[in-house]
Amino acid sequence: MIVIFTVFVGGSYYMIEMEQAKLKKEVSAATSDKVMVIPGGMPIGIYLETDGVMVLGTDEIKGMDGMSYDPSKNLVHPGDYITEIDGHKVDTKADLIKEIEKIEQEEVILKINRNKEYINIKTKAVQCGVNKYKLGIWVRDNAQGLGTITFLDTKSRFGALGHGIHDVDTNELLDIEGGRVYTTSIKDIQKGESGMPGGMEGIIVYNNYNVLGKIQKNTEAGIFGTIDRINALFSDQTPVEAAAKEEIKEGPALIRCAAEGKVKDYEVEITKVDLESTEINKGIVIEVTDKELLKVTGGIVQGMSGSPILQNGKLVGAVTHVFVNNPAKGYGIFVETMLKKTKNYNN
Repeated sequence: MIVIFTVFVGGSYYMIEMEQAKLKKEVSAATSDKVMVIPGGMPIGIYLETDGVMVLGTDEIKGMDGMSYDPSKNLVHPGDYITEIDGHKVDTKADLIKEIEKIEQEEVILKINRNKEYINIKTKAVQCGVNKYKLGIWVRDNAQGLGTITFLDTKSRFGALGHGIHDVDTNELLDIEGGRVYTTSIKDIQKGESGMPGGMEGIIVYNNYNVLGKIQKNTEAGIFGTIDRINALFSDQTPVEAAAKEEIKEGPALIRCAAEGKVKDYEVEITKVDLESTEINKGIVIEVTDKELLKVTGGIVQGMSGSPILQNGKLVGAVTHVFVNNPAKGYGIFVETMLKKTKNYNN
């Protein structure tokens, strides 16, 4: 009887352990499927540092001899980045000017970043005066602006904007070395009208005291990086589940933004969910139905890009674009798409 009892109890204990292990595995699997994030909605100041200086175009130059020259035409292209001159590194427009002032001969070697490929280009500087040379290239360096934070994940990584930052002249996605996000406050709002998108105006002081974190990637799905001063940015740190795009339904939803100076939720309607959208940040179509937000902004305005879209208590996406002819309507990106970028900044 003792042997039988021992075997029975031992067998039962083994079966219980197996069931507990199975249950634990199922719970772990269910938990791992759920991605928890803290929704944003706060405005941020954005400062991007480009990889070299971006070429906007070339132009003719009048030389000392009175003749016109276009030395860089067809050699450098809009969207190229100049990273070196004659072996000297160039990070900013000021660096470029400094190196050009050092030119003592016509032949100049430019190192160019063109579509992630670095190439050397030989051009001729035009002498325009005594010890004064020009290359005939229009350039721009760092970019700055205002946007809205979308989420913070469990590793202090953030996503914002829901779309990439492009150069205003070339429309090229800016190739960056890094950047920073800053505290900001909304100063004024230009209400959107048909044919005339509105915008938020913020006060951004670009100093070390106001730095919130680092920008590490500028992609078509938004900007991504890490937040160092979480408490300074997120007053509400209640996490929510990030929804898979298949969970999103047409119907009522909320957008979270600071259109009235503090972060609030406003009612919207998701009118379309396009799981096969060819444009990465236009998978969701929304329409603002909240009377207060329509009164203040007319709908969606510049600066609201990145505003979290929430449905059924989950973060489903972020506002990205406004319909030019109807500011009450706009597009959104799936949060699932943005989250993939936080896992690998090289995507």
